[in-house]
Amino acid sequence: MIEMLQNLVHRLKVAWAERAIALKALSFAMIGVVNTAIDFSIFWTANQLLGWRLVPANVIAWVTAVSFSYAMNSFITFGPESGRVLRWRDYATFVASGVAGMVASTATLVALSYVLPVVAAKLISILVSFVVNFSLSHFVVFKSREQQRS
Repeated sequence: MIEMLQNLVHRLKVAWAERAIALKALSFAMIGVVNTAIDFSIFWTANQLLGWRLVPANVIAWVTAVSFSYAMNSFITFGPESGRVLRWRDYATFVASGVAGMVASTATLVALSYVLPVVAAKLISILVSFVVNFSLSHFVVFKSREQQRS
């Protein structure tokens, strides 16, 4: 466990030194904005216009949006790491990282709602979700092929 943490810290230092991480974070965020618009649009259409119940409308919207996000991040943000190739295993890992981000976001929202106004808690929870999702995408889902072999 300590070796894994040391490896993670080393990788963070190297990535920060190269400054590539800032550009990747910006690209990831921009794709996230489009992803959010897709999620909301599909949810609203399914729920309000087609009369679907909340859960099925939300699930289909989320699955569609996360699939778009995986594809765009594979081709753009993490193109060199993924080889611009879509893989089922990477997709499953990306979906799992999205779930982890949602859990972190929800936990942050609930915890902070006791001490902050809900709007402030929600904004902070969005930031936490971004950090968790980007970190997992950068260091787990789309790590370079050389790092996956070692």
